[in-house]
Amino acid sequence: MTAATTSRRILVVRNDKLGDFMLAWPALACLKLARPDNHVSVLVPSYTAPLARACPWVDEVILDPGDAGKRDAQRRLLKELRAKEFDALLTLFSTPRIGWLGVRARIPLRLVPATKWAQIFYNRRVVQRRSRSRKPEYRYNLELAQALLKEMGQTPPENLTPPYWPLPPETRQAQRQRIKEELGIDSERCWIFLHAGSGGSAVNLSRERYAELAGNLAARLAEIRPTWLLTAGPGEEDNADHLAQILRDAGLDAHRVPPRPNLETFALTLAAADLFIAGSTGPLHIAGCLDLPTVGFYPAKRSATPLRWETCNRAEHRLAFSPDPGSATDMQKIDLTRAAADIAAWWKSLLNERDIP
Repeated sequence: MTAATTSRRILVVRNDKLGDFMLAWPALACLKLARPDNHVSVLVPSYTAPLARACPWVDEVILDPGDAGKRDAQRRLLKELRAKEFDALLTLFSTPRIGWLGVRARIPLRLVPATKWAQIFYNRRVVQRRSRSRKPEYRYNLELAQALLKEMGQTPPENLTPPYWPLPPETRQAQRQRIKEELGIDSERCWIFLHAGSGGSAVNLSRERYAELAGNLAARLAEIRPTWLLTAGPGEEDNADHLAQILRDAGLDAHRVPPRPNLETFALTLAAADLFIAGSTGPLHIAGCLDLPTVGFYPAKRSATPLRWETCNRAEHRLAFSPDPGSATDMQKIDLTRAAADIAAWWKSLLNERDIP
């Protein structure tokens, strides 16, 4: 069989934070849709593994013990990778450990962005200059996947479109029914999900600023009377409870979504949202993969701009706000009154297009 007609065993590495991994899903879709019989494996930390297993573009999940992993765990990983006889390694974020691991695992084709000295362990490099942040992260990842496919003699699929986590309508309906029963709320009303945590990643609006935003937005959506549902990551529950109480005291119908047993069930819960609002953090990018309407709040520094960490939903499904470039990380400089007006006008237009009462 020629290279163009042969399926490949591909290992993709994105072993850092949740948001980074979600922005790899378009690249994973690209690899799988190029040839459905390509075997796509991912090397991820245990934290993101539940979502990796839920990804429709992934055939196999391999756990990475991380840089701090014990020597025995590193040896087991190397032995496992050798046994699987991968044809290609695609590293979306390079580190010396992963580069050297690919060499020792005897993976013949190894592709990486041409940045950082770890690129010496790879035999294919793609110049991207990511530090300039001129494209979204997911598009940089897509470029790498397309380059790998071409190296393997495969044709990249054309016109990849969201959602990159396609779910049947029944899943959304089941999630709304579950929340309705848990909280005793009306599932016929529009639900705005608000995630005020940051997971320790990019700077975010404060709890008080989110309360200000919600109040301004609720006043502009009085005829819709949305229900506000607050989500929380590990260690963020008290903050979400406090914010929910502030919103209730202001006359809003606000509730915290009950905790979920694992990351996958938490992520599936987001499918119930009609609108998702958050900072530049993992849950925002889960919502993007689901192609939900999203509103993101970002700092203005070059490495963390709305463009660089743009969600991978449709362009008409996303809105982003950040301070003026001169204010960089000062999220107090975002005009929330104006933001609320923009969000209300944009979201009403989406609701009218969908004919949602």
